[in-house]
Amino acid sequence: MFTLGCDRAYLYAHPERELSREEQARYQEVIRQRSQGIPAQYITGHQEFWGLDLIVSPAVLIPRPETEHVIETVLELDRSREASGGFRQIVDVGTGSGSIALALAKELPAAEIHATDISGSALEIARANAARHQLQGRIHFHETNLLEGLSGALFDLVVSNPPYVGESEEDLVELEVRRFEPRAAVFAGPTGLEIIARLLPQARERLRPDGWVVLEISGTIAAELPRLLADWSEVRITRDLQGLPRVAAARKSSRP
Repeated sequence: MFTLGCDRAYLYAHPERELSREEQARYQEVIRQRSQGIPAQYITGHQEFWGLDLIVSPAVLIPRPETEHVIETVLELDRSREASGGFRQIVDVGTGSGSIALALAKELPAAEIHATDISGSALEIARANAARHQLQGRIHFHETNLLEGLSGALFDLVVSNPPYVGESEEDLVELEVRRFEPRAAVFAGPTGLEIIARLLPQARERLRPDGWVVLEISGTIAAELPRLLADWSEVRITRDLQGLPRVAAARKSSRP
């Protein structure tokens, strides 16, 4: 499909189709790259997320199906806040390809969405994805470290798929991820909690009263989250289809 620039239906409808010499060479080059372990998404430059075809490159983490649980959690919380107008001001921290920001812009047309990333290269990809889905007017991109560059702004929701893998777990991470995906988007530090521990105090400062934070997490760090979220209310942990902790959500507490 990638070599011919066609869809699956075309392949089934044209079983007699033979590759030209140029197409055969292109196909063999793709196979060569894949045999070296390069993720298929980086070879084709595309990955689907929440029904959106996203451009991806080695500058960004490849969006995973598990991250769609983050979107589901946000939409459920938004429905519960319907009487107050739902989430109107949202910031996606560490946006990468823009997958979370774009999905929320698609589902919540009344929301104003901001997206941050420390990587200018990642933001180029995110902006390109917003433009190709005609959402560039709905999302404001900021090159900054977490929420540091958004002083004075207040939000109803801080959402993030932050780095949450500990360096001690490196041998457990798939080889393709270790070799080809941006390390800063995967590993948080020695324990995996370092980025979240920095983000949560910033989120409290930037959230309106009764605002929410929603984070993708792993089962490895789930046991430590109650300590980090001790000053938050209504802490919720959502499990993925494998039964593993995948999303943490908490409401800003009125306590100082």
